[in-house]
Amino acid sequence: MSLLIDGYNLLHATGISGRGAGPGGLQRSRLALLNFLAESIDPQELPRTIVVFDAHDAPVGLPRTVVHRGLTVRFASQYESADELIEELIRVESAPRRLVVVSSDHRIQRAARRRRAKAVDSDVWRDALVRQRQQRLARQTMDESAARPPVPLLEEDVRYWLRQFGGESALAEWMAREIDQPSEALPSRPVEKKPSKQRRKSRDSSGDKPIPNSSDSLDNPFPPGYGDDLLEKF
Repeated sequence: MSLLIDGYNLLHATGISGRGAGPGGLQRSRLALLNFLAESIDPQELPRTIVVFDAHDAPVGLPRTVVHRGLTVRFASQYESADELIEELIRVESAPRRLVVVSSDHRIQRAARRRRAKAVDSDVWRDALVRQRQQRLARQTMDESAARPPVPLLEEDVRYWLRQFGGESALAEWMAREIDQPSEALPSRPVEKKPSKQRRKSRDSSGDKPIPNSSDSLDNPFPPGYGDDLLEKF
């Protein structure tokens, strides 16, 4: 799919404006629009995107065609208006049915429809573009999270959970049942208190008898020993 964008028409629809006041404000707004497009359009579509501007306020000495971050930018310096250049680009398009023309100008929309191209109002296309960008960023975040390697369990943690399930054979048996019936509850076994690192240190310093810990009587929702490694850092 190719994109042909009426630059100033879209700039008006988005309300994007460059920072700062005084001379060069329009040029800064035009640059802000191009950066917005470069960051929002799917990277695979950028090479097939053309943005057309009127040439009355084009930067001095700028060529009629430039490439900005993968976007092709055309200034209608040899035409009465950007509309005429856009109409010509529509007319010479080799695959018009795969062309999307972004403009709210009725004259440009009629020219697009005559060649069976798709015409979209600038504000409608901008809203769809923002949604697509948000969805693409959300997918990237999920992919990055899925690509992170799992944190390996310590050997003592592995031994603790094996004891809770009654050994390796009982754990394998429960996993097989869970595949067939995922809703089945965990095996009913008395939960073994896993000594925390702090209490294990108390054993080492005072003999075999552990020092009583008043926190054992609290209703703790976390597994035994959870977060002890963080406490040692403070």
